[in-house]
Amino acid sequence: KKDIPAVNFIIHEIHCRRNIEMCPYCSDSIPKSEMKNHIESEHVQVTCKCRMKMENSLLKDHEASSCPLRPVLCQFCDIQLAFNKLQEHELYCGARTEPCGRCGRNVLLKELKEHPRVCG
Repeated sequence: KKDIPAVNFIIHEIHCRRNIEMCPYCSDSIPKSEMKNHIESEHVQVTCKCRMKMENSLLKDHEASSCPLRPVLCQFCDIQLAFNKLQEHELYCGARTEPCGRCGRNVLLKELKEHPRVCG
């Protein structure tokens, strides 16, 4: 998968055939001595805490961006909870009220950021 000077091609090809394998899963060029370790570390099937199965190499990205159980913070109270519980929690949490420091009115937390523009 690399450009090789024509002068060195035969020697390079012999070296590659002897020492390099193509991974059957990702088609990367892997040294033969590391292929077993590559497959076990990158392509073994694992189960996320959300019970979804995937290759080990994909788990970190899944947990960070698409797992329904990934931890997220509520925008109103900064409590950490699972992503799949966030919407329900924020509907409840944003409906709580706090008194405005300027006008004294009780303001919904979800409207607190916009309130200073209409306060008074």
